[in-house]
Amino acid sequence: MRKRFVMLTSASAGALMLALAAPAMAAPEADTIVTFDVTAGSLDITAPAGPVDLGDGAPGSTITNQLGVVAVSDTRGGATSVWDATVYSTAFTNGALTIPVGAVSYWSGDSLPGSETGGGTFTPGQPTTDDQVPLTGTAITAIPAFSHSGGTGGSTASWNPTLVVRVPITAQLGTYTGTVTHQVA
Repeated sequence: MRKRFVMLTSASAGALMLALAAPAMAAPEADTIVTFDVTAGSLDITAPAGPVDLGDGAPGSTITNQLGVVAVSDTRGGATSVWDATVYSTAFTNGALTIPVGAVSYWSGDSLPGSETGGGTFTPGQPTTDDQVPLTGTAITAIPAFSHSGGTGGSTASWNPTLVVRVPITAQLGTYTGTVTHQVA
């Protein structure tokens, strides 16, 4: 009888050693919780720094040329992406000589192909040359250039506006300089 007890104990110990020596079974999947933050960006507008040469014309003529690409980028990440870009100008001067700001008209034209990103509605201020309007002289009275409404998160748009200078018949010869300012809010 005693022999049986020893044999059972030896068999139990062998089984235990075999179980401990076997490799562990891997789990079929493992989860890792990952987090990150989306932070607020900004609302920005860019335009050519210049000087931009629109060309030349005699007194009583019209000078028409594009200003260069103006772009708005909204990365604020809000529930809606709404912005309005406007434009105004100083008078154009050559020393004591002045061509008034009202002699210069602006039309935005449509956005450049492929420049609109984000959902919502993009609206040019003046889609065609027939829609051109005279520039104003202050930020408060600035005219619409382009706008965006609706959509979520962010948006971008670019356009290449045209300036139309109606050179007064009384204008004297020289190079006239002024500043066209685009702003966005």
